[in-house]
Amino acid sequence: MGRLSRAEVFEPSEVAICHVFARVVRRCFLLGNDPVTGKNYDHRKVWIEQQLQRLAANFGIDLLCFSILSNHFHLILRSRPDVVVSWDDSEVARRWMMLCPVRKKSDGSAEEPNEFELNSIRNDPDKLKGIRMRLSDISWWMRLLCQNIAMRSNREDQEIGKFWQARYRAVRLLDEEALLACSAYVDLNPIRAAIAETIETSDYTSAQRRVQALQEQANTLQKPATTVVLEDLSQVTAPLKDGMLSPLSIDERNDPVGPHASLTSNRCSDKGFLAMSVAEYLELLDWTARLTIAGKRGAMPEDAPTLFERLSIDPMTWTILVRDFGRMFCQVAGNPKVIDEARSRKTGRRFYVRQQARELLATPYRSST
Repeated sequence: MGRLSRAEVFEPSEVAICHVFARVVRRCFLLGNDPVTGKNYDHRKVWIEQQLQRLAANFGIDLLCFSILSNHFHLILRSRPDVVVSWDDSEVARRWMMLCPVRKKSDGSAEEPNEFELNSIRNDPDKLKGIRMRLSDISWWMRLLCQNIAMRSNREDQEIGKFWQARYRAVRLLDEEALLACSAYVDLNPIRAAIAETIETSDYTSAQRRVQALQEQANTLQKPATTVVLEDLSQVTAPLKDGMLSPLSIDERNDPVGPHASLTSNRCSDKGFLAMSVAEYLELLDWTARLTIAGKRGAMPEDAPTLFERLSIDPMTWTILVRDFGRMFCQVAGNPKVIDEARSRKTGRRFYVRQQARELLATPYRSST
């Protein structure tokens, strides 16, 4: 089957959750410690994190998870055109000007646009409509991110030409099981690559930021980390380490419906994405990281202290899914029954499901015991 265009799988006018990732040219270690040249480029991971903060604060897109390694990075993004619709023309123009500024401060950050600059967008209906669409477009997020890092890196190395191996790859996540498995796959990348031993020391990951934020909340509220809930955040005034990330927990029965635009300036919305607490999710990562998986070098030491009490998960199905998630799904991800029911947006074609995924997901993730 020929490869479908991205417009067949998702577009900025609909809410979609996608796993996206990009790799540098020739798989060189241009984002970390390069064993060939002896140079260390870890500071470029900081660049990417800084750009993620800027993009999350201005795009109509939720950043759910991320991990940045030495030659590639992973993101899980959720487009939010429903939130963008709630913004007035001035807000749309302001956000775009903060992403693509006319003027910059001495440190390179964007200057707040003036009325004249805002009017250049607000007074042009066609331009305004196009920019409103861009603000929920995952391709524009990746375009601005990759372009910025490539230009800065090439300038630093005094090089020209491609920095990224190819256009970013994207896989749409169709159900909660795929989202949970992909989140664990992304957050555990440093441990599986044997560059970190624990979640807390997995630098440049969303999991590490959530651990740090949970600790911050617990210290501020003087409560055990396992008892901190979303409502407690109103009592925490200092910026949290996970401020740019979408909240993890979602209560489908009690959470408000609709866009749920963020009350902060750090992210698009305050809507969660997993039906579990941060504590349960981190515990699941902790449990998964302790399992040695064939084909992966790293695993958390068996004697490392646990974060929280373990969840009851079927280990065989779960570990294979987390290990092979990146290879198992090519266009969309989810239970094969869900994928079979889905169709491409324009031609109505079915999505391809690899046989490995069909066989593995013939049984549920959770143990029946």
